[in-house]
Amino acid sequence: MSDSPLIEKSKTFALNIIRICNTIKQTKKESVLTNQLIRSGTSIGANIREAFYGHSKSDFIAKLQISLKECSESEYWLELLIESGYYDNNDILENCIELKKLLVSSINTAKKNNK
Repeated sequence: MSDSPLIEKSKTFALNIIRICNTIKQTKKESVLTNQLIRSGTSIGANIREAFYGHSKSDFIAKLQISLKECSESEYWLELLIESGYYDNNDILENCIELKKLLVSSINTAKKNNK
């Protein structure tokens, strides 16, 4: 399981989100957006981990879909932080989009194999 690109990328993403949000909180004194981003950004990996221990293929797919929703929400909070000037590095947004694409692909593959 630890070899899963989804698990590895989502954990790296979560750690980066935590670091970025803590920096923004300290330097810009912004906490509303960053609190939302920490919740959604760390939830992605948690749901992916849960998926790997799902009761069934349908449970696996459902957990990945929750991860996808959390990833999309994270993308929104990142866009707000970047466009409002609180954060100026697009790399994390690109990582989020890459993670979202990987989730979509994984969900599609799991659905195809579930038939």
